[in-house]
Amino acid sequence: MVQPRGFTDKDHPNHVCRLLKSIYGLRQAPRQWYTTFTNHLLKLGFEYNKADPSLLTLCRGKIRIFLLVYVDDILVTGNDNNAISSVLSELQSTFNMKDLGPAHHFLGIKIQKQSNKYFLSQSSYAESILSSVNLTNCNSLSNPSCTKLPEQVLDDVVLSDPTTYRRVTGSLQYLTLTRPDIAHAVNVLSQHLHDPTPQHTYLLKRLLRYIKGSVKLGLPILPGPLTLSTYSDADWAGDPNTRKSTTGHCTFLGNTLISWTVKKQNTVSRSSTESEYRALAAATANTI
Repeated sequence: MVQPRGFTDKDHPNHVCRLLKSIYGLRQAPRQWYTTFTNHLLKLGFEYNKADPSLLTLCRGKIRIFLLVYVDDILVTGNDNNAISSVLSELQSTFNMKDLGPAHHFLGIKIQKQSNKYFLSQSSYAESILSSVNLTNCNSLSNPSCTKLPEQVLDDVVLSDPTTYRRVTGSLQYLTLTRPDIAHAVNVLSQHLHDPTPQHTYLLKRLLRYIKGSVKLGLPILPGPLTLSTYSDADWAGDPNTRKSTTGHCTFLGNTLISWTVKKQNTVSRSSTESEYRALAAATANTI
């Protein structure tokens, strides 16, 4: 490190400046900002959520306030509007913040408030993925994947490029935040990022054509009893190369889907019963 040209100190030419605060561009800047912001929230009475450190909660009697922070994007909700306004006023007195009113978009997720439910979707994000690979006007399909590949698969001009394959598959992973229906197909594609073959390119294009026909699908948040229920399932030796099984489980809070996972099991199961037990154990641990 050297002093900036034109600002050299003649008496101390070997000295350098010490940063007293983090700025954009430094690796430690996001962590420093998160620490500064959350420490102030802790002084206001917030507590870290045990499952997600980005979620902080404030409990005072019957008042419940939930604050979700992602770098400099903040989402606040609760059961008392006056308490929420008080918290926002306190934050605005310390930080340069702007209240954008009721949430409509958050991190690329569209939030629609309807008469008796909320609806989360990423239709604009899905359309941008299709546009990036020139599939805006493609014919749609009714299935995100297939159980049997055709004998001959032709190379796709755009998707056959490994870099494009990785970029699009990575983009689809973020789309699964509101689209659990494509979670398994994206999981299969993600296992071959290092060396995609024409078969994987075919599956990726098939998935994109399915998304084209279901671009408006999303995740509803419905009112109902706060009953927790979990469902699990597994195939057996579904991977033809490693003979490992795939676990799938989802958790509902009342009528609302709140958690889902599709993951290939770490070890080879010697029977379908064993693969089901492994899936059930993973689902139980996630529920707890």
